[in-house]
Amino acid sequence: MSRPNPAVLLVILLGLVAWLGGLSVAKGGFFLGKHEGDTLHFLQIVMRMEMGQIPHLDFMTPIGALAFAPFAALMGWGMTAGDAIVWAQIIAALVMLPAVWWVGMTRLNLPLSALFGAVIMVLMLALVHGESERTISISMHYNRWAWAAAFVAILAAIRPPLHPNVPLVDGIIVGVMLSALVMIKVTYFAAFAIPVALAMSMTGQRRALVFAGLTGLAIAGAITAVAGPAYWLAYLGDLRTVSGSEVRPQPGEDLTGVIVAPLYKGASLLLVASVIFLRQAREHTAGLILLTLVPGFFYVTYQNFGNDPQWLYLLAILLFAFRPGPEVTGLFGWKMRDALTISGAMALAFAMPSFFNLAFSPSRHFKTDVSEFTPLVRTDPRFADLQVSEVRATRVDARVALDGPGSGLEAFAERADRDPPITFMGETFDYCTAELGLSALMEAIAEDIDAAGLGDGRTVFAADLFASYWLFGDLEPVPGGAPWFYGGLPGFEAADYLLVPTCPIASDVQRQVLEQITEMGMEGLTEVRRTPLYILYGKS
Repeated sequence: MSRPNPAVLLVILLGLVAWLGGLSVAKGGFFLGKHEGDTLHFLQIVMRMEMGQIPHLDFMTPIGALAFAPFAALMGWGMTAGDAIVWAQIIAALVMLPAVWWVGMTRLNLPLSALFGAVIMVLMLALVHGESERTISISMHYNRWAWAAAFVAILAAIRPPLHPNVPLVDGIIVGVMLSALVMIKVTYFAAFAIPVALAMSMTGQRRALVFAGLTGLAIAGAITAVAGPAYWLAYLGDLRTVSGSEVRPQPGEDLTGVIVAPLYKGASLLLVASVIFLRQAREHTAGLILLTLVPGFFYVTYQNFGNDPQWLYLLAILLFAFRPGPEVTGLFGWKMRDALTISGAMALAFAMPSFFNLAFSPSRHFKTDVSEFTPLVRTDPRFADLQVSEVRATRVDARVALDGPGSGLEAFAERADRDPPITFMGETFDYCTAELGLSALMEAIAEDIDAAGLGDGRTVFAADLFASYWLFGDLEPVPGGAPWFYGGLPGFEAADYLLVPTCPIASDVQRQVLEQITEMGMEGLTEVRRTPLYILYGKS
């Protein structure tokens, strides 16, 4: 395989960043079309970090600090939220670019290195998380970034350098990529660290493996020096809480479904066949390493919302890269070069709906008609260019039960198999789940608290999935709280108020929270305000 022209490859990568990033910048802000709740969760973490708070130590989250640090830094330097979203992705892509250039240049030919670079840059700069649903969203950007870092580390490990061979550079790149996985989403590190280390050892890159280990230790030491040893204990504590959470044990299909459900079975069979074909093509080491990656591919896909098998991009590149000469035959006399070529093409075919959705999202965002958009958070000028359609922001819709007394549907109520109504402090709450207009709902509640003179920088712990009320009014984030609820009562003891929405975002979460508070004892709770939207309890 011939080495690509380094200058040509660099121009291709920079061109991709300029095109995808330029389209995003040219729009002048960020205009989402879905996932308002996730975006409010994202804003909570970014603003807490902008205030100087450290994830895991000052608030609870299973997502690593690196996933939000670029956005927080840009907002700390005075950038508005919409621009910070766009520019943080561009900066992250430019930081990733040298590693992508080096790994592609030393291990692939020009067409494959260009394809590899396109995959990574699209993952870094897309404006949707994946799948084939086209609506724009910044939600779960960290999954895209983590796939990109994992792909660089895996390719560097499974395919030894053709030329030049510089173990120090390779080791630093792999060490940085694996460290990034720890600091973005540790699930990826758990899934791929051992296969990467095994691959580097089996492909004769032992010196590079040593340098990768030293790089990782150096990065861990630097983080420990800044945040302290307690940082890692707090991070592990957050991960342990999430792993045992009843709120969201898996965000989609169960693990078996991700492997054998009709939507995924073809890709799963192709992955297994690819292992066999690599072995038949005399690429025994590559086949064995790919086999060790299979559990990680499935597990990460299972852990990610949407269950998008993004590993298909990398699989296609690996199959093309390891094609043998035309003289190599395998089972049934098949020419293995053709077998790997066809398998790679199949992997790309399976991947194309998601990839095209990612790749064209900056263009769709640029062409979005924003004449009827409004800021997601209207109460802070820093969020003025982070917008959503007026309808999604202000149309407050909910799911309610229609089989109550006097409804005419009483005969079906017992067969509905619902949990009993939530009861707390002598109050019984009707079945209700807010589904649209979350920002309007939170803005109304926050403004009412302020108007009643109960804000003034106090903190509110909400019995709900997430509590972004402090973004909308004169409130402060709860010390030690959780921007997204996973379990326990993080921050409850430090909060000034308990807020119980009459129509929560997640009624099952509200039930869980209120049951835990009831078990603790409610002697210190006193009702201080009641409206049709919420009940507020003071804590003493």
